[in-house]
Amino acid sequence: MARAPTRPKVFLGILFALGASHLLNDTVQSLIPAVYPILREEFTLDLAQIGMITLTFQLAGSMLQPLVGFTTDRHPLPYSTVLGLAFSLGGVVWLAQAQSYAQILVAVALIGIGSSVFHPEATRSARHASGGRQGLAQGIFQVGGQLGGALGPLFAALVIVPQGRPSLAWFAALVLLAMALMGWTARHHETLRSHVMDASAGGAAGSRGPPAHAPRVVGLGLVVLTILMFSKIAYLESFRSFYTFYLIDRFGVSIPQSQMMLFVFFVASAAGVLIGGILGDRIGRYRIIWISVLGPLPLTLLLPYADLAWTGVLTVAINLVMASAFASIMIYAMELVPHRIGLIGGLFYGLNFGLSGIAAALLGGWADSVGIEAVYTACSFLPVAGLLTIFLPKLETRR
Repeated sequence: MARAPTRPKVFLGILFALGASHLLNDTVQSLIPAVYPILREEFTLDLAQIGMITLTFQLAGSMLQPLVGFTTDRHPLPYSTVLGLAFSLGGVVWLAQAQSYAQILVAVALIGIGSSVFHPEATRSARHASGGRQGLAQGIFQVGGQLGGALGPLFAALVIVPQGRPSLAWFAALVLLAMALMGWTARHHETLRSHVMDASAGGAAGSRGPPAHAPRVVGLGLVVLTILMFSKIAYLESFRSFYTFYLIDRFGVSIPQSQMMLFVFFVASAAGVLIGGILGDRIGRYRIIWISVLGPLPLTLLLPYADLAWTGVLTVAINLVMASAFASIMIYAMELVPHRIGLIGGLFYGLNFGLSGIAAALLGGWADSVGIEAVYTACSFLPVAGLLTIFLPKLETRR
């Protein structure tokens, strides 16, 4: 006798555990750019060298992600996230004790490797726990990462600046907590897998499941999504790596003040991710991509000419709108290639890391040549790339 269809279920407990793990993982990641002003003074670094630190971290975080995703599509490895976080644990302790620029590069590379293993499997788990509400699931997962990105500058201002760089080692406790949470979610892997298979079997009676798209449609969609993502990443990387220097050089604020403004910037990002994910379930990824990539253009064009107060207001508004871009782009890509979730998650997280590193290295070298304010003026035009959204295939997907 055929088994009755299983109604899709949202596993909120697992989603919140994944979001919390993402928060802890990305808090450790965000400590890297948060301590750039400290590293710059301690090791007498120029902005090109700062950009190379970001490039090293981002490349280490990008290289393994597609491979991990491809492998886990065929052979799920739920405990791989715990192993990845062990690399991050070693990296943050090493960064606290590094005695040379080369040691800094090794430390950030270890943290990048940890993230490269963490993200693909955690992304798959979030999708399987979503019960079909992909925007909500990615919103919860991504908001954890965005909040983690916000906490790095806050911890730098409140803890690391007063206590010194060795206090970075204290944050190893966050990695240990993330390892415990991911071990707990890994124990639920079979439950999630069985539920997804039952739901798919039930849906097969009335449909053929997710549609298969023509290779030309998939190729065009992935190329356009990559270009859109790069325009968004390049703009946001100018903030992640160099916003504190921009505020210090242009407005003369202190390091703690600049870190607090960076914290507010990332909090706005967390809110934008969650709002964009929920709206994406209602109005579709296509519309959200239009809004999130092209929408901030008027604000980015105004930013280089704003005073300190309006700089704070505009950066919050820009990130609030732009923040939903990555989650929407990745879910859209998953709808293009619905049977390769791990690969797509690894590919787009890998691209996110790799393109961020390339952008940071280029922007750092450019800032040394023409000045940080000129770089921000030029970057204000990057959201124009959102016009390429018109070339995205309009997918017909079932709710």
